[in-house]
Amino acid sequence: MKKKLAEWLKRYLPAEVLSLIATLAAGGGAFALTHNRTTTALAATWAGNVAYFGCILLQDIRRTRHLRLAAGKPYTTRTLGKNIRALLVEFGAAELLDSFVIRPLLMYYLPLWLGNLSGGILAAKLAADVTFYVPAIISYELSKKRLRDFQ
Repeated sequence: MKKKLAEWLKRYLPAEVLSLIATLAAGGGAFALTHNRTTTALAATWAGNVAYFGCILLQDIRRTRHLRLAAGKPYTTRTLGKNIRALLVEFGAAELLDSFVIRPLLMYYLPLWLGNLSGGILAAKLAADVTFYVPAIISYELSKKRLRDFQ
């Protein structure tokens, strides 16, 4: 289990750090510009998503590219398609519920309930991450052998 935990941290932690920064920056910026909680919740949610999934995809591309080049194979657009497909399988179900229901609602209500924008956004992000990672990690483990060029 320690090995799995280390693998998951290596995979997800850098993306989480970038996502947290993007979430707080976009949420704070959106609220400063609009003073609208819905806009703030959506901006924070989607900025965090772009940073998170961009980081994960870049990690997968680098890793796959390195392994393919070591085996004398080029990294092609077909390989990129495989990387994207693997991410859709890994995150698809978890992300739909997370991005369109759980996270925006938490991003809207927790800052209001806590009376603190940054603290509420941070609490919302952490709470939403719990419901996101359980299905995402299960899907990742199930997809490693079939859909990924790396182990």
